[in-house]
Amino acid sequence: MNLKSMEKDEKNLVTLTIGLESVEFEQAIEKAYKRDAGRFNVPGFRRGKAPRRMIETIYGPSAFYESAVNLSYPGAYEQALRDNDLEPVENADIEVTDIGAEGYSFVARVHVYPEAEVGAYKGLHAYRPPVEVDVGDIDAELSRLQSRNARLVTVSRPIQNNDAITLDFEGFLDDIPFEGGKGENFQLTIGSGQFIPGFEEQLVGRSAGEDCQVTVTFPEDYHAAELAGREAVFFVTIHEVKESEKPELDDEFAKDVSQFDTLEELRADIRAKLEAQRAKHSDEIFENALAEQVYTATEAEVPDVMIREQQSELLQDMARRLSEQGMELSSWLEATGQTVEGLKDEMRAHALRQITVRLAFEKIAALEELEVPEEELEAEYAKMAGQLKTSSKRVKEAVPEKSLRRDLLRMKASAFVKENAFADVQPPEQVVIREQSPSGTDAQSAELEE
Repeated sequence: MNLKSMEKDEKNLVTLTIGLESVEFEQAIEKAYKRDAGRFNVPGFRRGKAPRRMIETIYGPSAFYESAVNLSYPGAYEQALRDNDLEPVENADIEVTDIGAEGYSFVARVHVYPEAEVGAYKGLHAYRPPVEVDVGDIDAELSRLQSRNARLVTVSRPIQNNDAITLDFEGFLDDIPFEGGKGENFQLTIGSGQFIPGFEEQLVGRSAGEDCQVTVTFPEDYHAAELAGREAVFFVTIHEVKESEKPELDDEFAKDVSQFDTLEELRADIRAKLEAQRAKHSDEIFENALAEQVYTATEAEVPDVMIREQQSELLQDMARRLSEQGMELSSWLEATGQTVEGLKDEMRAHALRQITVRLAFEKIAALEELEVPEEELEAEYAKMAGQLKTSSKRVKEAVPEKSLRRDLLRMKASAFVKENAFADVQPPEQVVIREQSPSGTDAQSAELEE
């Protein structure tokens, strides 16, 4: 293999001109003959048994050229990449030139993994919010625990806000019932906003056993076009009214909702969890502000193919989050009037930002000569295997070592920037946009566990 030339443009598009001389090409032709001889029909010989020279005499000296090129160029291309420490981010565009008995040349055009140029990353200043938890915060969490453990009890008084009622209803447009406007023994919480604006409010003050009439106007942007902006009359029968009864805040409550025997122990646990949650959130704000400064001081020419791949990953992540909420991406797109391509266009700037931040931390890791020892790599594989409840071998098959090593190096670089930064106690004048963490996963605040 002979690398004749290598050119690289500003978008990290590399053009390699590679030649295979006669000896290498002859070896490839011989391999092609042994593999493909059976494809040729040569009088007097069974298929696959005709001598190579006989086939070339009948079909021409170039009979095996195409197969020989296809057998030989991938190895030559890979060798050129290794020799020049190039990492492609897509399949190369290959063009074969100057083919003959003396060998051939080919041109490979491919975008390669970019390298960032970073500015200042030591001694940065960023705001770190103070971690504060007061009595009111603890009381608010206890109140939420009360609400989650409340029970519904039937009451005989008129309906109030937040009551849970059971009702029948049927809606009419111009005295004609409409599709989807009827329900029986429907469970509704007053003030929840489940129904059209104005519906729930008109039930306040009514009582169980009462029949009433509710008049509402559908919003102009209502999803059913035939109902949008129109006035409807609902005939309603109220069957039952219930209110939420919260448990008393005492030691028995603490025993029921936690592993603690006293309310004071529960309060102390809530404080500790709130402090840990807010400390983590404070740390994330600090780290993201530092990452923002690193990003603004970084220059990187990112190939479009990498941006497109990141856009697709963002879209897949959005689809996953919607699915967790019980909605398909296609339904969301229809409801919002957007398209996949339009959504990807909106994500382009964010995708470029995420890639640039990752490249910046990779460069910092290289500049600071940060390393990931083998034992750390193996420990991370073992940790991932435990989380996924599978074997390290399977994790290694799914997550290449090079990819995981890069993730860990980015995290080490982020930690290095953080360790060499100063935390400011005064908030900045402008809020820093939260960016993706150096490892490529969005940082999330921990939820308070019961």
